[in-house]
Amino acid sequence: MIGASALQDAVARARAAMADLEQELNSADAKLGDGDTGGMLSCVIERLASVEAGEGDDLGKTFSAYAQAATAATGSSLGTLFATALLVFGKATKGKTTLPPSEFGPILGEARDAMLRRGQSQLGDKTVVDAIHAVSKATIGKSDWADIAAAAHASASATLVSFRHQPCRIGRARMFGDKSRGLDDPGMLAFVRLLPAISSKSSGE
Repeated sequence: MIGASALQDAVARARAAMADLEQELNSADAKLGDGDTGGMLSCVIERLASVEAGEGDDLGKTFSAYAQAATAATGSSLGTLFATALLVFGKATKGKTTLPPSEFGPILGEARDAMLRRGQSQLGDKTVVDAIHAVSKATIGKSDWADIAAAAHASASATLVSFRHQPCRIGRARMFGDKSRGLDDPGMLAFVRLLPAISSKSSGE
């Protein structure tokens, strides 16, 4: 089970991980965009870390507070998609104090659909949503957090590799066309890099 305090711990680990990731993500984004993905994510995660949550707190309210914090921290497209996903988890866990592992994959699938609508994108556009789609499919039907963490890491990493040599099809990166082949989408790269930090304790709960 995942509760509000476990979420807070995951945010703290993501915050620590950003110390090493920020420049890597900025460098990846500099090849396809503004070069600020790492700085933007650091700002968002700092805001999330300011949300207080304890064991037994309403999980839906905690996710919703995270969504509000993300929205307040940035107006970037990636940050907006992140907040959209958090809102979906907030609605799905409203009134609950824990999230059973069996519910993670289906809710992540709802988050994927909401992110596609919000970003007016499609699967295959080479965005973070492609990695989230892969993780949702890989984790549906699993009832153990350790299995979910392993499946998430494997599917997200494989998706990053499979899309590396495809062109970006949406956003500012689409203007690079074939020149975007061989480059990682910064949002997808951030998701893959942060997964180990976010899920490192989940497997034992």
